[in-house]
Formats: sequence, C-alpha cells, structure tokens
Amino acid sequence: MKITRLGWAAYGLALFIIVADQISKAMILSAMPGPPTPLLDGFRIAEVLPPVFNLTFVLNTGVSFGMFGGGEARWILSAFSVIVAVALAVWALKANRRLLACAIGLVIGGAVGNVIDRIRFGGVVDFLDFSGTGVFPWIFNIADSGITVGVMLLILDSFLSERRSKVGVAHEKS
Repeated sequence: MKITRLGWAAYGLALFIIVADQISKAMILSAMPGPPTPLLDGFRIAEVLPPVFNLTFVLNTGVSFGMFGGGEARWILSAFSVIVAVALAVWALKANRRLLACAIGLVIGGAVGNVIDRIRFGGVVDFLDFSGTGVFPWIFNIADSGITVGVMLLILDSFLSERRSKVGVAHEKS
C-alpha cells in the first residue's frame, strides 16, 4: 500500500513526539537520586517558575492523570495503547486532511512514548507540574500532551469536516 505525504507527515510527527518524550524523560531520570519508584507526592527536581511550574518526578502506574493507579493493569494498558497506535497508523494511510494527519501523529507518538515507559518502568514517567496554578493539579509529560492535543485536534477536525460536508451539500442543492 502506498503511503501518502500526509501519512508520512503523521508518522514523522509521531516519531518526533516519541523522541522528544523519551529524551525529556531520560533527562528527568538522570536528575533523580536513584531508580524510579512510585511516589505519592512526587520528587521535586527543580522549581522552574514557582509556584506555577515545577519539574516533579512521579511514576504514574495508572492511566491519564493517575486514575486506576497501582500497576495491576500495566500490560493491559500497554496492549491497549499499542492497538490504538496501530489502528491510528492504518488510519494515517487514508488521511486526506492536514489537521487529521497532525492529530493522528500526535496521538500515535504519545501512545507509543507512554508504552515504552510502561514496559521499561512499570509506569509512566511524569514530570511537568503545573499544580501550583490551583487549576490543573496533575503532573504529566510530553507524550500525555501529544495525546491530549491530538484528541482535541481530532474532535476539531471532525467538526470542521462535518461542517464542510454540510456546506458542500447546501451548494449542490442550490
């Protein structure tokens, strides 16, 4: 099967997210005094812009924002993430809109970045801490950001493509 330019763009963006995510996590882990262990409140590595933004290590053994923590679902979550990434990679082959290709790439990259952590460490390395704002109490990483922004772009693309199809139908009727 031939891969379109938009498909390659999605794969390239996914690769960029994976590499940026893994490099940033390696930097955080190198700042740790020992091997990663689950911590309830995290390990403060650096106060970057106190109290708004800090680097705080947490090994998240659950899913998004620490839900279902404990590590029991490690392999199920990993398998689910791989299945999602493969399904999105197939969808990228058919992507015909830039926004859609971008969204798919971001989600694939985020899913794979976090799967690598689950396999290596039994949980996901989170470190971006904006909890000092009082608005967003969770600690997250680049992969999580890719997934979140990617899903938002998928929703936006869905609305925009639906709107375009309605406009197209209205033009055909007139």
